Parts: sequence; C-alpha cells; structure tokens
Amino acid sequence: MDPKLLPYIIALVFIVVLVALLIIRNMLAQQNEKNKIEIGNGQTIGRRDEQDDYFSTAETKDGTIAVLADGISGLANGRMASTVAVNTFIEEFKKLSGLNTLEKFFKEAAFASNHMIVENLNGSNGGTTLVAAVIDDNGFLHWGAVGDSVIIIFRNGEFKAINQKHIFESVLTERYISGEISQLEVQENPLKKRLINYLGYEGFKNMDIGKSPIQLNRGDKVCLFSDGVYDTLTEVEMEKILSQQATPYDIAQDMIKAVEQKRLKNQDNATIVILEKTW
Repeated sequence: MDPKLLPYIIALVFIVVLVALLIIRNMLAQQNEKNKIEIGNGQTIGRRDEQDDYFSTAETKDGTIAVLADGISGLANGRMASTVAVNTFIEEFKKLSGLNTLEKFFKEAAFASNHMIVENLNGSNGGTTLVAAVIDDNGFLHWGAVGDSVIIIFRNGEFKAINQKHIFESVLTERYISGEISQLEVQENPLKKRLINYLGYEGFKNMDIGKSPIQLNRGDKVCLFSDGVYDTLTEVEMEKILSQQATPYDIAQDMIKAVEQKRLKNQDNATIVILEKTW
C-alpha cells in the first residue's frame, strides 16, 4: 500500500463509521418514537379548600408509568399523603433495571409509602388512595391499586374496568351474593362508599396487583381517574369526550371542563391522567 494513501483511507474509514453510527442513532430514535406513549392530564380543585389529589408520570428505557393518588377528603394531611405516595412510586420505578420485578415493585412501593405516611402522620388522621399504571415497551399494561381511584381502558368506544374499589360496598355486595342481606340493604347503606383500605392506614395489608399483563391495542387509552371525575360525569359523558380525535392532553382538559361545568355544590377534587398507545 502506498503510504501516501494511508491518511485518506483512515479518513474514509472514519467517515464510514460516523455515517453508520448516525444511521443507527436515527433508527433507534425512530423506534423510540414509534413506541412512544402519549400522555395527557387534567385537574381541578373543585369546591374544596385544598387540592388533595396528586399525580405524576415518568418514562424510562423500559416503559412509562403514571401514578394518581387522592388524599382522603375530610381527613387532615390528605395532600401530604398523596404527595408522599406518588413520589415514592415514581422514584422507586426509576430505580428499576428492568420490568421483570414489577409485582415486587408495586408491593414494596406500597408498603414503603404506607410506612412513610404513617410516620409523618404521627398519630394524626390521614391517608390516600392510589392507582399506578405501567406500560412496557411491548405495549403491555401492568397495574396496582388501593382505595377507590380507578384505572380503565377505553377501547373502541367501550370501557374496560381494571381494578375494584376498596370500599364497604364491595363487602356488602359479597354479603348480598351469599344471601345474607338484600340488594336494597346494599343500596341504602349510608356507609357503602367508606374506604376499607388505603395508604396511611396502620392496618394496611396490600394493594391489588394485576395478575397478568394486559395487551394493549393501538389507540387504547389507559385512564386513571380520581372519584371526583367518575362521581361527577356519567359514563355516556365520558365516552363522548374520550371518543374525540384529539390528543390525550386535550381530551383530559375537556374532561375537567365538563366536570367544572356541572357546577356541583360539593364538587370534589378531580384528576385524570391518560396514557395512549400509539402503535
């Protein structure tokens, strides 16, 4: 080889390698964009003196998480409880080096949240509900829930309920099914909406965790609602808004506008987070 050609060969190799790296980076960027989860959220304080709902989302190389907590209205420290719970789940999720231990993550984050809230309460009353949804890079939904906030999948104009509410009504319903009480007794019980499990409760046992991941379809919207949303809007009203050809953010904002337009005298805090699978 002519020594005079060596610098040109080195320069050519460098250029080829650089071009290859740029192509690879572009392909990875396109793949990440392809598998991107679109996120939207909305919130109103309603007629409450304080916003006790708290929410957050985070994205890592493994997936996207959304967490919503509703500090218990009527108890002190609701805002503290919801904030501690959400931040704990988000920070613990960011520490994961993969999603093969998600069930363990949900359990440990729940107990850690509960412990910190109880410590901060120091004997005072307080607590929060919490729902957490994780969508992995393969488009599967993983979830955990405690209390009466809800996770639903909106698919092709229909709602698919994911979690059950931890309220006294579920206990009454079981008693009705077993024949112990009548359906009327379930409907008229004044305590049927009372929470029977939440974070910040010294008797907290566990959070519900999805037994197996749920495969999402393109266009599915995973929605996290506090009770200020679903207690205010009918399913028909929510369906109409969620069916719009709009971004998750715009849909969430429209949902909150619909809540506010009800002008309910005792409107609770209302929060919605939407995760849409776009591929």
